[in-house]
Amino acid sequence: MGTVRKTITLTEKQDGWIKAQIEAGHYTNDSEYIRDLIRREQERSADVEAIRAALIEGEASGEPSPFDVAAFKQRMLAARG
Repeated sequence: MGTVRKTITLTEKQDGWIKAQIEAGHYTNDSEYIRDLIRREQERSADVEAIRAALIEGEASGEPSPFDVAAFKQRMLAARG
């Protein structure tokens, strides 16, 4: 996988935060920290998309059926003991 060099602008507070993360031993350099942030955001976006797809699937599955909370609780209690 190739790499691309980027130039970014940060506030002093953001730069200080990154430096603190590096000094704490969480990352070895700025680039590693930024790449980790991007990976985490990619994972979060994938999770959000999976939830959206599940919601769409649920909405498309038809009308909901009645749900009896008391009967559900009774079944769960019976399954435990």
